[in-house]
Amino acid sequence: MSDPQTIAATALAVAAVALVGALVALVRLGRVREQLRRIEGQRPVGTGDLAALRADLAQALRHVAVVRYDAFGDMGGRLSFSAAVIDDRGDGLVFSSIHARGESRTYAKGVVGGSSDATLTPEEQQALAAARTGPQGA
Repeated sequence: MSDPQTIAATALAVAAVALVGALVALVRLGRVREQLRRIEGQRPVGTGDLAALRADLAQALRHVAVVRYDAFGDMGGRLSFSAAVIDDRGDGLVFSSIHARGESRTYAKGVVGGSSDATLTPEEQQALAAARTGPQGA
């Protein structure tokens, strides 16, 4: 069995990779938007071209929200978190990292159409709702 520090470091690394993935998705979204602006400025865009670009943009994982919290009463600092990363249709994933004194655990749950086959915790539901509605709903 691994020691608690190794488990915590592994969980932190997984969470960091997931956050980097979300940031990469946001950067790609910015590039797609910039390309769309350039294309629209260069020539008249046909209805089909614009519809295809919008369809691609709708599938980008561009709605992101993170909820930080204390998973256990004896732990402070809001080291646990749940994050939702979804597209315009509500498809994507929710991942959570639960931090305790001796270990950390990371979970990922798929989301389709704004709901998951797996039971979502209240914090995961809050992150998903915030991702769907934007910052004002958080």
